[in-house]
Amino acid sequence: MAESMFLLWGSGSTPSWRIMITLEEKKLQGYKQKLLSFEKEEHKSKEVLEINPRGQLPAFKHGDNIINESFGACLYLENQFKSQGNKLIPDNPAEQALMYQRMMEGLSLYEKLKLVAFYDFFVPEGERHDSALKRNKDNLVTELQLWERYLENVAADRYLAGGFSLADVVVFPSLACSFAYGLSAERYPKVAKYYNLLKDRPSIKATWPPKWFLIEQKSESLKDI
Repeated sequence: MAESMFLLWGSGSTPSWRIMITLEEKKLQGYKQKLLSFEKEEHKSKEVLEINPRGQLPAFKHGDNIINESFGACLYLENQFKSQGNKLIPDNPAEQALMYQRMMEGLSLYEKLKLVAFYDFFVPEGERHDSALKRNKDNLVTELQLWERYLENVAADRYLAGGFSLADVVVFPSLACSFAYGLSAERYPKVAKYYNLLKDRPSIKATWPPKWFLIEQKSESLKDI
């Protein structure tokens, strides 16, 4: 089954990482994959555009089925391989509702993170404004404080929605990226506890990015958040 899957990905791409964690959790190791360089703009190559016309990573195929959006790919893999590997969508209605809620909120976290961590990369120099960056930082602080409350009772047997689920698959890479870019564990202790709880999970450890995108230039971009 995994042999019919093909993933083009970038190191430090949290959307790519979500799919890779899901593949590990579903015991779908052995899929074809290729690591591309953002710095060399390989994500704009013909090879990527043939699968993902947006010129973005990840680009993912399962046979003739193409699904590049990471949320959709994670849901697709869980639904196609329900009986294989670890179950990532709970049966309990309350836990399932909470899982979908936190999973979708994970997109807000990721978008607000990008607007700060990659501000200089995405915004041309002549269009950068201190007031805009401050607003983005304030929004990210508010978002992280919200996740601090969500993670008030995190424990080894209870993650974002009970057991480990797609909510964790979606949210953890963004939080890991935050710490890679200088987020203070002291300022966000519940988020840090959750990060430390999950960072050695086999599926996460096996797919940990070999390097973070632009880490050399941006390793301290979140230190004052």
